[in-house]
Amino acid sequence: MAPQKDIVKIAIQMPGAYPQLIELDQKKPLSAVIKEVCDGWNLQGPDNYALQYADSVQTYITETNRLDIKNGSILRLTKAPGRCAEDLYKGIQSSDSGVRCDSLKQLADVSTDITFAQEFISRDGHSLLVQIVEEDKESCLIMTHTLTGFMELMDHGIVSWENLSSAFIKKIASFVNAKVQDASIQRLALAILENMVLSSNSLFQLVRQEVTLERLITHLQVTNQQIQTKAMALLMALLQTAGEVDRQELLAYLGNKNLRQYIYKNIIHSSGPVGDEMAHYLYVLQSVTLNLLEPLMRTPLDSYNQDQRDMLHNLRQLAFETESEGSLSNERRRSLCAKEFKKLGFSNNSNPGQDLVRAPPGLLALDTMTYFASRYPDAYSRFVLENSSREDKHECPFARSSIQLTLILCEIFRIGEPPSETRSDFHPIFFSQDRIFNELFCICIQLLNKTWKEMRATQEDFDKVMQVVREQITRTLASKPTSLELFKNKVNALNYSEILKLRQTERLHQEETLAPPVLAVPVVKDSLLVQDRRKSTLGANELKERLKPELLELIRQQRLNRLCHGTLFRKISSRRRQDKLWYCRLSPNHKVLHYGDVEEDTETPPIETLQEKIPVADIKALLTGKDCPHMKENKGKQNKEVLDLAFSITYDVEEYSLNFIASSRTDFCLWTDGLSVLLGREMSSECMRSELEILLSMEIKLRLLDLENVPIPDAAPPVPKPPSNFNFCYDFSQTEQ
Repeated sequence: MAPQKDIVKIAIQMPGAYPQLIELDQKKPLSAVIKEVCDGWNLQGPDNYALQYADSVQTYITETNRLDIKNGSILRLTKAPGRCAEDLYKGIQSSDSGVRCDSLKQLADVSTDITFAQEFISRDGHSLLVQIVEEDKESCLIMTHTLTGFMELMDHGIVSWENLSSAFIKKIASFVNAKVQDASIQRLALAILENMVLSSNSLFQLVRQEVTLERLITHLQVTNQQIQTKAMALLMALLQTAGEVDRQELLAYLGNKNLRQYIYKNIIHSSGPVGDEMAHYLYVLQSVTLNLLEPLMRTPLDSYNQDQRDMLHNLRQLAFETESEGSLSNERRRSLCAKEFKKLGFSNNSNPGQDLVRAPPGLLALDTMTYFASRYPDAYSRFVLENSSREDKHECPFARSSIQLTLILCEIFRIGEPPSETRSDFHPIFFSQDRIFNELFCICIQLLNKTWKEMRATQEDFDKVMQVVREQITRTLASKPTSLELFKNKVNALNYSEILKLRQTERLHQEETLAPPVLAVPVVKDSLLVQDRRKSTLGANELKERLKPELLELIRQQRLNRLCHGTLFRKISSRRRQDKLWYCRLSPNHKVLHYGDVEEDTETPPIETLQEKIPVADIKALLTGKDCPHMKENKGKQNKEVLDLAFSITYDVEEYSLNFIASSRTDFCLWTDGLSVLLGREMSSECMRSELEILLSMEIKLRLLDLENVPIPDAAPPVPKPPSNFNFCYDFSQTEQ
């Protein structure tokens, strides 16, 4: 008799017959199992049959994946993949259009299974689909099924995209370029071209020649969100695959064709919300476009370059109405220039170019200063002259502030970093204006001057002011303003006093961590501490250790509750992003992980709809980062951000794994902590440590309150009446005169 661990109790269905309940011996050959099932229903020719999951996935059972079968699984006896492939291959060639349509529709459904795909492709079935597309004689419905089946077959990576004929590629491109075409065909054609572009440089060149970019922009103006998304996906594939020169040419062309305005009007301000996939492509476009500033950012100023020296002197001349320098001696002219460069806020007033040698921000800082001075000359002159009239220690140095502000904006927008495969946090404001980086600088440099006055800052406070300005910018951008005017209003409303209020609660635990009490604390009464602390003096560290177990248990319960609620994950594919969403959640009794594929607009699917299950008792290990199987398979292709979000669980005999890529570091910490709790291990994430410090800080402060002889009422005290006037309150929002 086979060991109990090799036995799986399952049900097998077949249309028109009573289900069979069997004990599947995993050590027995699958062909023998199928023969026994066929014998139970008196079916001849067991070689013509195969087992398949009965749920919506309908994956064929093979010797490779049979160990995934769990107790309670429901299977179905169906046609063997080879026989199914042969029948569909013949049906597609039928002279009856109805038979062809039904065969292609079924092909589109079953091609998601790799076992079937291998059988169909081995019969050269994919070439038959290519032929149907090239001839283009079928109805829209048949062509839609053909393209769907073709996409599913190619997605397995069995056949290389480079093997496709130029005639096929041109025909697919013609579907995209056509002014009148079925929406489903255009959507599939766009997806096929995207995969071609991402697969090789030669196909990139061919697709670029065949596809009309102006037509792609037209697709962004339609109301069909799927067409919009696939058109944007193809555009981003072209941009990311292109070389540096080609990319600049493409962006210049798209800029001339008003791509930004079309996106702003038809996507960002459309009636419906922006989907996750579209949000990712908008983020990619934002990243690729802003990265055009990288060469400037990484190039230091060249003191021997006359054009760059002229730009520096133009800054000085725009700020100060100087007497004619032609009549001055060289010594007098140098002295005057040095004095004015000092008023401009350059540290090295005799050779201001030295301030711009550091890269980043390099020449980009000079570019932003020049843009501000020429675009908004009144605001520029007001900034410089206003600070020139202050005491030296209170003046806000324009040049030094501009250089640091440019660096801050580069860091906020991650200029110089390649686009992430998982991020989708685009800024709507980016699509509201040309030269958005420079325009944001112009707003933020004036904000910096305003904040400097609100803080009554001196030169020693420079770094502190820059930290506040960074916080003002990041908090405002996080609210996703859709226009420069809205950004300007919000960021100016977020003055220094507002920042202090927001920081007050957020930074309490940081202060506690940076400066923990080391002295003994006074004795606290019985009503506040447990009895074993009576009449004793405890150090804060000892008190922390006593509180930790209770607070750690609170965090553990929160993590398990989060796992029970579940999370939406996105699968990462090198070829395409669509149709790759799945959901995972823990059962309420903490004994089973349920997971399964879901649609994009799914929020929290019922646990019954998640067909796949992994008993917690079968989980053997939790892996993170580069140790994960899906990171090893794509070694060299994953960036650090994806590695930091990847984790896997291995189960059964550690040969099978469930692979995750979290959407954020917070989700990564919550899931790895929760899985560690399920496995009986210690939580180790940075989120856990941060939350523990916050809870400890709050608990200690509450317990060390001096409440002796202080009566604590049962009800809240009444709110006092407002004062007759507010003359005692200083309004920090008023600027310094």
